[in-house]
Amino acid sequence: QVQLVESGGGLVQAGGSLRLSCAVSGNIFSFVAMGWYRQAPGKQRDLVATITRGGSTTYAVSVKGRFTISRDVVKNTVDLQMNSLKPEDTAVYYCKAERYTDVSWGQGTQVTVSS
Repeated sequence: QVQLVESGGGLVQAGGSLRLSCAVSGNIFSFVAMGWYRQAPGKQRDLVATITRGGSTTYAVSVKGRFTISRDVVKNTVDLQMNSLKPEDTAVYYCKAERYTDVSWGQGTQVTVSS
């Protein structure tokens, strides 16, 4: 069973930065794609950014130019660098890993951006 453990969330002022990290059990290149999603209170879970096995990335329009998704093959993590944070970025951020046979989610990490 795949285990994903997110870290790096916290409280930050608007305009600040945070870096989220998702530690993966197993080789990150064994997954078709990995990504970060977020869910604010009372809202659905939305895509933030994804990265495919081949390295192609996709971003939500609302974070493009501010967030960067990347892989660390030494640490076996998928990271999300978040800059110029806004109060509307406040949410629980989840890591997702996809294989052809299944999808796994982490437990989430809270990001709170104060104005």
